[in-house]
Amino acid sequence: MVAVQLRARGIADERILGAMAELPRERFLDPGDRGLAYQDAAAPIAEGQTISQPYIVARMTELLQVAAGDRVLEIGTGSGYQAAVLAGIGTKVRSFERVAALAEAARVRLDALGVRNVEIRLGDGSVGDPDGAPWDGIIVTAAAPSVPDALRDQLAIGARLVIPVGRRHLQTLLVIERRSPSDWTETSEGPVVFVPLLGEAGWEPSHPARAS
Repeated sequence: MVAVQLRARGIADERILGAMAELPRERFLDPGDRGLAYQDAAAPIAEGQTISQPYIVARMTELLQVAAGDRVLEIGTGSGYQAAVLAGIGTKVRSFERVAALAEAARVRLDALGVRNVEIRLGDGSVGDPDGAPWDGIIVTAAAPSVPDALRDQLAIGARLVIPVGRRHLQTLLVIERRSPSDWTETSEGPVVFVPLLGEAGWEPSHPARAS
């Protein structure tokens, strides 16, 4: 996986390559799906969610440009794999998950694997976490219809927000960098497909017309 799917496709950060080489990805899938763990594709997890393709996890982590000791806000814990990769490169992660069963399963899984420096909270991550701001990086692992203003505002100066934005079934991966208190730059990193970000600043399940 690391040699063919990551390094050969341009992932150059040795910290990320090392973390993903050491992390048993199969432990983040249900037993019946563990044969999918190292395929070059997303895989299903509980509650109709997914674990992202290994390359996408590595690329988003690399785009975040965080250092050991940095504080990272993750929106969408899911299986806990992305948070574990971030912890593996030395960051301190606070991760928000809307679904209680996923949050609890991720806590148990990370504890069993000895992954430290990850705090999982239950709640609407689409509005971020102002109590912990400013963040040294924010990563969103679900697709938003637009970039939430709250997440922009919670970035530290010089920090980055990596987020898929677009329609419900096709998005663009964006990198938002805060250059000053009132100046952000935005860079497109190509098309991606993520499950929808649900919440106040995301998609509203009660309004299916927005999912077109």
